[in-house]
Amino acid sequence: MKLLFVVDPLDTFKTYKDSTFAMMREAAARGHELWACEPPQIVWQRDGRVQAEAARITLTGEADDWYTVEEMAVMALADADAVLMRKDPPFDAEYLYATHLLSQAEREGARVFNSPQALREHPEKLAIMAYPQFIAPTLVTRDIETVRAFHAQHRDVILKPLDGMGGAGIFRVKDDGLNLGSVAETLTRNGTQTIMVQKFLPAITEGDKRVLVIDGEPVPYALARIPQGGEVRGNLAAGGKGVAQPLSESDLAIARHLGPILAARGLLLVGLDIIGDRLTEINVTSPTCFQEITQQTGWDVAARFIDALEARLKA
Repeated sequence: MKLLFVVDPLDTFKTYKDSTFAMMREAAARGHELWACEPPQIVWQRDGRVQAEAARITLTGEADDWYTVEEMAVMALADADAVLMRKDPPFDAEYLYATHLLSQAEREGARVFNSPQALREHPEKLAIMAYPQFIAPTLVTRDIETVRAFHAQHRDVILKPLDGMGGAGIFRVKDDGLNLGSVAETLTRNGTQTIMVQKFLPAITEGDKRVLVIDGEPVPYALARIPQGGEVRGNLAAGGKGVAQPLSESDLAIARHLGPILAARGLLLVGLDIIGDRLTEINVTSPTCFQEITQQTGWDVAARFIDALEARLKA
């Protein structure tokens, strides 16, 4: 099969931990043809199909110079057997425009994973609000006085932007309320940008668990990203330590409830973030942690993903 990956620049990949690289490696081992492009290389002209200037690559097996470009070609996205949208956040205006181009490609016959419509309809932090039974007390607002009232009620809170990734822009304000006003003003840009505020979950000391769900079925191991050195953030990008562990009963309950719902909406791959027994995010743009889980447990996440992709394409 011809697989087109829509990605960040290939030269930025950290292949020792990159989940998209793990997908490519598994797909190549099965004989699939690998193509790659970046969102700016996707174009749509009048009376034409959505196309991309894409590179056909082969993997070298090396850690640094890990790929070779075999050819460059302009190809219609619908001519690929599958298009895998693996561009990292932020989910900004350019990302949104890319999903619209991908939706047009779908109308022309392309098979896109995850579904661009589903990407638009499941902003990663806001999506949890549809499942109140699984989440901590949570507020979405741009009003600073509403933030103050929420803090007065819950006393210890986390504030974060809606479009961040890797733990960027996350603040904790404790019972004393120190710097609450400054933090709220900064994150909301003086009341002009919507943010999320959540009751602090002490279980973060045990890790912010990434639970991967592939075509509705949970991977049996989570990666608990444990904060280090006094940090409140467990994200690996913020220095957290990743420890793979079997899913707990509450992890399984959340994943089994959400998995079929999200898969039916066109989300082949989802990363649920869970602290303790509370759902904190639903990651749909470019879920990660494949390699860490596989390296620590032997459970081959990339193989399961490519199995699911092949099954979807055959169906």
